Amino acid sequence: MSIARSLTLAALAVAACASACGPAQATSVANGQEPPPPGARVEVIPSQTSVAVGGDRQFQATVVQAANTAVTWTVQGGGSISGNGLYTAPGAAGVYHVVATSVAAPAVSGSATVNVTSGGGGGGAAYVFPADRVTQWKPGVTYNGGIPSRTTSCATLSAATYGNGSSDASSAIQAALNACPAGQVVTLGPGTFLVNTFLRIGKAITLRGAGAGVTILQKTNGAVPNVDSTGANAAPLVILGPDRWPKPDGTTSQNLTADGAKGAMSVTVASGAGFAAGQFVLLDELSGATWMTDPLGRGQIWGALDGRVTWMFHNPAWSGVDDPLVATTPTSGNAASWFSRQDRVTNEVKEVASVSGNTVSFTTPVHISYRTSHTAQLTRYTGVSVHVRNAGLEGVTLKGGSDGALRFEAAAYSWAKNVEITIWRGEGVAFNNAFRCELRDSYIHDAAFAVPGGGAYSISFASGTAENLVENNISMMANKVMVARSSGAGSVVGYNYMDDGYINYAENWIETGLNASHMVGSHHVLFEGNYGFNWDSEHTHGSAVYMTVFRNWLRGIRKPFVNPQTGHTIDDANTTQSAPKRCVGVQAYSYWMTFAGNVLGAAGQMSGWTYEPTGPDAMGKPSIWLLGWDNLNGNGQNYPYEAALAPTVIRDGNWDWLQSKQSWHNNVVSATLPDSLYMPGKPAFFGSNPWPWVDPVTGTTYTLPAKARFDAGTPNTVP
Repeated sequence: MSIARSLTLAALAVAACASACGPAQATSVANGQEPPPPGARVEVIPSQTSVAVGGDRQFQATVVQAANTAVTWTVQGGGSISGNGLYTAPGAAGVYHVVATSVAAPAVSGSATVNVTSGGGGGGAAYVFPADRVTQWKPGVTYNGGIPSRTTSCATLSAATYGNGSSDASSAIQAALNACPAGQVVTLGPGTFLVNTFLRIGKAITLRGAGAGVTILQKTNGAVPNVDSTGANAAPLVILGPDRWPKPDGTTSQNLTADGAKGAMSVTVASGAGFAAGQFVLLDELSGATWMTDPLGRGQIWGALDGRVTWMFHNPAWSGVDDPLVATTPTSGNAASWFSRQDRVTNEVKEVASVSGNTVSFTTPVHISYRTSHTAQLTRYTGVSVHVRNAGLEGVTLKGGSDGALRFEAAAYSWAKNVEITIWRGEGVAFNNAFRCELRDSYIHDAAFAVPGGGAYSISFASGTAENLVENNISMMANKVMVARSSGAGSVVGYNYMDDGYINYAENWIETGLNASHMVGSHHVLFEGNYGFNWDSEHTHGSAVYMTVFRNWLRGIRKPFVNPQTGHTIDDANTTQSAPKRCVGVQAYSYWMTFAGNVLGAAGQMSGWTYEPTGPDAMGKPSIWLLGWDNLNGNGQNYPYEAALAPTVIRDGNWDWLQSKQSWHNNVVSATLPDSLYMPGKPAFFGSNPWPWVDPVTGTTYTLPAKARFDAGTPNTVP
């Protein structure tokens, strides 16, 4: 274990503030009044925050696609703000707004929400998250202008024309998509459409059915229930993007000439030639891995000494399963390029706002630092891999996908809503090389064959995917409810109901629930407002770092279900066979996780549970917290345990039903938690239901709309 891996939280916070708490970049003085180009907008950073009465908060503004980047600052509600964006809260608690208005285009502005608090939740000022733990979370389409309400239909197809599923409609639907003008809709009527060749939405149009469960796109040469097979044609049903397998163009890579700091809006590269506003690019760095002592006692492990990246690869070779790597520098071997450029697993897709000489500016801040010492690079997407913007899929059921069902491939500002996905192999929904895409109001359930190894995941982030949104969905009866593989920066998984992750041949194994893990490199994903049977970060193929888990209800066990392979009813609450039972788990090697404001467990149902077991038998004890654990036991000894991991975890303001109280592990006194870390206020889909729905002060949980849909037996009906 290196010194870097055992830094105290205080040292981490000081180091983060030194790099991230500098003065604002925006100004309020400018000359000239040029008209804004199409797409001009103002983004305020942070987009939401909390501050105590009378306190200060520094804001920055970025003017996108306008040459004049100056803004003027105003306040709506209460408080004051200086010309350089320093906000001073009023003496009264409340929700207020800071507004930045473009000097060049006064009609263009952006705003941020400020929750001014006077204490509560046990007293104290507003809770402050260390700067290294949080980022700007402004994901998807809903929180960036909204999903377009397209009303002009360029073509309407009837299921009856194609025998209501008896003859293949793929070519006819694809022809309609190809001919449809931008901004319009290809409409599919009620009924079943046979789609044995995948459809590609490659421009700013919408493919819209009559509703999930009403319009069905069915693949009959793909996955079928209870069979571990892709069928005759391994393919998805729908792709949003330019191509099936897009990737960044390595011939365009430019080395950074100075470190790209976390929170920075630009980087400098060796040559800015070829970069232009509006492009999507990949920012990444080498892992810097080397042989180091395995903290779990298995000889040496291949990892970065700073703790960011730990591969599942050992010296001597481990009797468990090592990934196919070759221990050279840079890391080679197949695993190092499964979901990233070779050995460049720390990464994120960015949108270029402007280019000046060798300085490339982005529309959103960098989510983690990228270092010249790790040969950080910026790479363009070219040719058939250039991103597609504003493509949408709405109101359909996808059935039988066998290379996933729905894939976002090099898509940006694209979405799927009110979509049902069932009987698939691979990923139900895959986000690859995607930027600010969105899955919402959807229902993913009953994978064809629930086994690990990539055969039955509900949702996947991969290959640099960044700032995407998964909100108000249901996931049920799959192997893993989601995975993140070398991706996810700035993304949000919010207000979903995710339950019954299982393995059909090991039905009592309680799978990893909510998570952004399963491959090295993932970082800075926010989980807010979800219901899950647990949250965990697993290390099957290596580590993940810097996740934030806020105001979720994490039950600790799955609801009862029937394994379709065996017919057995599995009820974790009423058997000692189900394991490991945990509300929150963090497996070894996954550092700097943050848990705040969650409700853990269930009232009156925690008999026999422990709070935080440690040591080699920790996995066998039902527990609120299971930190530093390991389930890979290839040598017959007790399961190892990484004691040094827990001190890197922040745990503040969480309620657990074992103790029936709210606990503060890292704050000496309690503090007021914000309502949200990404929403400006109560979302419309909550209707009249209370929000936030998770109250960590009392342990009370109210109505989660996604769970209510499922419990009512109407999962596809979204108010």
